[in-house]
Amino acid sequence: MTDLTGLLTAPDRDAFLADLARQGPVSRGTYVDGSPVWLVTGYPESVAVLTDPRFSNDVTRQAAAGPAAPTGLPDDVAPYLLHTLGLYDPPDHTRLRRLVSREFTARRVERLRPRIQEITDALLSDLPEEFDLIERFAYPLPIQVICELLGVPVGDRDTWRSWAADLGAPDLDKIAAGARGLIGYMSRLIDAKRAAPGDDLLSGLIKVQEADGDRLSDEELISLSISILVAGHETTAGLISQSVLLLLTRSLDMGDVSGAVEEFLRFTGVAEIAVMRYTLEPVELGGVSIPPGEAVQVVYAAANRDPRRFDRPGLLDPRRADNPHLAFGHGIHYCMGAALARCEIGIALTTLMRRFPRLALSVPANEIKWRPGMGRALTSLPVRTAP
Repeated sequence: MTDLTGLLTAPDRDAFLADLARQGPVSRGTYVDGSPVWLVTGYPESVAVLTDPRFSNDVTRQAAAGPAAPTGLPDDVAPYLLHTLGLYDPPDHTRLRRLVSREFTARRVERLRPRIQEITDALLSDLPEEFDLIERFAYPLPIQVICELLGVPVGDRDTWRSWAADLGAPDLDKIAAGARGLIGYMSRLIDAKRAAPGDDLLSGLIKVQEADGDRLSDEELISLSISILVAGHETTAGLISQSVLLLLTRSLDMGDVSGAVEEFLRFTGVAEIAVMRYTLEPVELGGVSIPPGEAVQVVYAAANRDPRRFDRPGLLDPRRADNPHLAFGHGIHYCMGAALARCEIGIALTTLMRRFPRLALSVPANEIKWRPGMGRALTSLPVRTAP
């Protein structure tokens, strides 16, 4: 059986994905904690799992918690971290998404575009000749954008960022401490915006109300804010930094920026795996029979390299035309922040390469280190503004 840990730690990710593909589109494997899991690596099979209601995202519906079940979090923070869109099934998911989608729109993202450009320009000004691109650019850009989106005052953003960093810690106590800081702060911010609304997403979500009188509770508002932070911060920072690494080491011509962004989304390992699903009844998938109550893990990284769907999938081609990748998921759980992520990444890459056309690594490529996690990330990316 394939150990999924290899996807996160293997020194040669491409070789691991090739070995995984040879196991077939659906195979038995083990999760990172050693628990048994069904690994779905084929593209059509992954789409099937992501759209079939027989696969549940909600572990609370299971008789017994499976791998990656949310355990160990203190009772005072668990609801805010676990009651999110990604961990709900219909009808709860349908209700929340309907309410949120009224305000988190492509039009709002477009209105934010000039501000994203301003933040990008400011971060790239007055940089030293050599710097860590992650620390100085890829990491602070998305968190500043999320603060702008939610209406977090400028003076509070450094503290907010430190709490956000704690959420990614391997220590449960640190995660809980960061969560408590964010929960308390967001509760106060909601009260402030209820008294004096702004033009930000949080103010918009506060006033959202359906014809039947349904609205988002304060717990839901706080949970959504934290999930927007978690989903839109590390992944966007990772994609920016990994895309720059590819640009600097493969002599790529980005061509059309939007096409290049889509190919980086397909090719990189930022979103390696989906939220765990569980079968609610027996399912036939990819030539195998999966009993009810089984954990099923879609491996985005493998599905995005399936030769049945992508021509020459191992080739990084910024001009690839047919590119229906699964980096943002598929179906009812398709990422609501996809438009924002695409906007940020496009602005980040074009502005960076325009400002520093001779940007280069300041260390040999083989010295770049990776930090394993549920999505691979660079520990640092040392660059210099000229060779």
